[in-house]
Amino acid sequence: MFHSIKPFIEILIMAIMLNYVLSFFWNTRSKDLLIGLLAFLLILAASSWLKLPILHQILLAVSNVLLLSIVIIFQPELRAALSKLSLKGRRFKEFTEFDRFLDQLAGSVYRMAERRIGSLIILEHEDLLQEYADKAVILNSHFTPELLESIFATTTPLHDGAVIIRQQMIIAAAVILPLAEEGSQLTRSMGTRHRAALGLSQQTDALVIAVSEETGKVSIAREGVITRGVKIDRFKAIIRSIFATPQEKEFKGKFNLKEWIQK
Repeated sequence: MFHSIKPFIEILIMAIMLNYVLSFFWNTRSKDLLIGLLAFLLILAASSWLKLPILHQILLAVSNVLLLSIVIIFQPELRAALSKLSLKGRRFKEFTEFDRFLDQLAGSVYRMAERRIGSLIILEHEDLLQEYADKAVILNSHFTPELLESIFATTTPLHDGAVIIRQQMIIAAAVILPLAEEGSQLTRSMGTRHRAALGLSQQTDALVIAVSEETGKVSIAREGVITRGVKIDRFKAIIRSIFATPQEKEFKGKFNLKEWIQK
C-alpha cells in the first residue's frame, strides 16, 4: 500500500519545498532569474521525456555551471532564508520553554488541589509587584514544581502567604496581599485566601491562583473577577491567552497545512 501512495507523498514534499523556495525569492531582485531557471529545468525535463539525447547532454553540462552560478547569484537571498529559519528555531525554543513552564505550573497546582494544600500564587503581568515582594521573603529562584510545592507545605514557615512568579522566576514568598473590601462577588463565606486573590486582582493586572484547602478547588482571579472550580485545560488556556507571546500562541494553535506552506 505504501508503494501505491509513495509518488503522491513525493509530489507533496516537492510542492512544499518549491513553495517555500519561491516564497523567499519571488519578491526579490532575483525573480526574473528564478523564472529563467524554472524554464531551464522544464526544458531539461522535456528533453528527457522526448528522448532528445544530444540536447539533453548539452543541458546537463550547462546545469553544472548553473549550479555554481545559482549559489553566487542568490547568495543574499540564501543568507536571508537561513536567517529566517534560525529565527523560527529560536521562536520554537521560546515556545517550548513557556509550554514546559505552564505544564509544570499546572501539574503542581492541581497536585496541591488534590492533596487539599491551600496555596496562593501570583503571576505578575505588566504591573510590577515589587512593593509586595519587598515586604516578603525574597527568593529570586528559578521556578520548579518541587520548590513551589515545598513552599506551601504546612510544615514550612513560608506557607502562610502568597508567592510571586515573574517570568518563570519565584521572586518572593510569604507575600501579604490586600483583602477585597467590596465587589459583587464578595460574600461572607469567602475565605481570606480568596479575598486576597480578589483584592490584588482589583488593584493590579496580575493573575492570581488560589487553591482551597477546604474544597480542593482551583480559582483564578483576574481584573476584579474570580472564577471558581477551574479545570486544568481551562487553567492552561487562560494563562496562555494572557502570558504567551503571539509566536507561542501561533505554535500552539491548530495545525493548518495551507497556512504553513504559505509561511
